Amino acid sequence: MPARDLALLTEAAREAGRIALRYWRRDPKVWDKGGEHGPVTEADLAVNDMLKARLLAARPDYGWLSEETPDSTDRLAVDTVFIVDPIDGTRAFVAGEETFAHSLAVAHKGRVTAGVVYLPALDRIYTASDVSPPLKDGQPIAASRREVLNDANILTTKANMLPEKWPGGVPDIQRSFRASLAYRLCLAAEGRFDGMLTLRDAWEWDIAAGSLIAERAGAVVTDRKGASLRFNTSGAMAEGVLALPPKLHAEAVRRLVPG
Repeated sequence: MPARDLALLTEAAREAGRIALRYWRRDPKVWDKGGEHGPVTEADLAVNDMLKARLLAARPDYGWLSEETPDSTDRLAVDTVFIVDPIDGTRAFVAGEETFAHSLAVAHKGRVTAGVVYLPALDRIYTASDVSPPLKDGQPIAASRREVLNDANILTTKANMLPEKWPGGVPDIQRSFRASLAYRLCLAAEGRFDGMLTLRDAWEWDIAAGSLIAERAGAVVTDRKGASLRFNTSGAMAEGVLALPPKLHAEAVRRLVPG
């Protein structure tokens, strides 16, 4: 089933891209969702409507979790669920930047079994399932094999590197950034960067697909405390995300978590 789900997600992601590009750089309508939830555009909603209709028509027994759909506890009663971010990096989308993404995943009993991250403005697609290799545009990818955290090139924000967040000492890294969390996970998966980390709580729809792709590529992917990620939880949120090569991950957790 993961292979069939992956094919379904891949086709749906490409259709999502076609819809999003109709609005990109064309002054779409934008609303502020309030609080720290950020903006939403008419493109987010159009993509969400298509994905929900298409995916649930194909798998009516699956649950549904999406950033742009009011949540329902109904999803907690089923073993398998779609976890979707119609547009990850909405601010980048509104700004006309190329690095927004569609993030689509299937999770079964808390574990992601198929995931797709598609960047339509770049026509770049990342895919993986729990029974197939991680691919970028159909070609195999692998995470960095770096063994020392100092001087590693890590995708993260400045706020994540504040001294109070690293009781074991702030690592001396090179810091890079991309707006889409799903894309950051994929860049770690393909080894263009040595890894990524966010210490803020992360919504499941931002990380589900990318976490599987990074894990299948050889990165160790956990929350900020080093615990395995679980999906389709009641709060739909993880306690941060680390996606790093094994030795970098072990060192990061030692520095982050007091002994």
